Amino acid sequence: MKIASYEASTLLIPEDDPLADMPEEVGRKRPIVILRLRTDSGIEGIGVTFYGGAMTGSLRVAAEELAALTVGEDPMRIEHIVAKLNNGTGDSCGPGGLYQLALSAIDVALWDIKGKALGQPLWKLLGGHRDRVPTYASGSLRRGLTDDQAQKAAAILVRKGFKEMKTQMALPGNPTIADEIRRVRVVREAIGPDIRLMCDINQRWRPEQAIDIGSRIEDVGLFWLEDVTRADDFQGLARITAALKTPIAGGEYVYGIEPFRQMIQMHSVDIPMIDICRAGGVTPWMKIAGMAEAFNLPVVSHVMPEILCHLIAACPNGLTVEYMPWMLCLYEETPAIEDGMMVLPDKPGLGLTFDEKAIAAFRA
Repeated sequence: MKIASYEASTLLIPEDDPLADMPEEVGRKRPIVILRLRTDSGIEGIGVTFYGGAMTGSLRVAAEELAALTVGEDPMRIEHIVAKLNNGTGDSCGPGGLYQLALSAIDVALWDIKGKALGQPLWKLLGGHRDRVPTYASGSLRRGLTDDQAQKAAAILVRKGFKEMKTQMALPGNPTIADEIRRVRVVREAIGPDIRLMCDINQRWRPEQAIDIGSRIEDVGLFWLEDVTRADDFQGLARITAALKTPIAGGEYVYGIEPFRQMIQMHSVDIPMIDICRAGGVTPWMKIAGMAEAFNLPVVSHVMPEILCHLIAACPNGLTVEYMPWMLCLYEETPAIEDGMMVLPDKPGLGLTFDEKAIAAFRA
């Protein structure tokens, strides 16, 4: 079996909130790139990548140029193909940026092909540690909402059966410390003491702010504080992690494997969060998870739950899946949620099929 052809497309998908119908900005769209790798035996593997922003057109071209290098290769030899792409391109323009994002789509598509060829779902190919995983609602409790909107959205998520959910601090404008503290307490009051509540800062605090505000809300009982300061400030993150009782999560903004070694060795985070696009695909994601396991650390996923549920389920230190529903609209069917858990599919590969009507409607 050989890779015979490829096709990449740019889409604009709605960045709405199907979980609680409380979008931060009505009508906002997110540009993404989808990739199809086709083999001479008729198997098609799919991949998705994004973060290109205004350069999404360039990301699509990068995905096509890398995919062209895979034509004629055996898709079962994933490490061989990744090495070929690294040697041919990555040594010059990576790791990081558009190269890593494009590589991710190819790597995911290769694993999809491998699973389909072997008749096994990806989570079993990668280890099969469990067949369902905890998941938390994400995207409904964003910082741009009013307190009243955040409370209503939180109550809806509880009624829908979510046992974990994430909110945000670092509010818009120039909030006071009292404003910041009020928001997270408002959400906690709405959901009660038994729901696991995470809080994302999106790199918007300085280390001293994170330590100050973080220490004032320790009684809220957050499951973690996320990306509390600049992702590449490993020393600052280590200061925050050492100072606070609340676990610190981070890693979604860094590219490739090496930064995670630095973060883990410097005790920058308690919970590595691995983004599959910036990591470079399934292959490096699982290597990072293994490295974290060696240091007795859990790992969590970032967005794309329909794909990342496989990886969290595969490894023994997978903690929970971020249920960010932005891209679920791309597929005919996605994994079900039962009692706050994602149920892993038995279909081979990713177990996903593009909804062709949706793809046509979202084309940029």
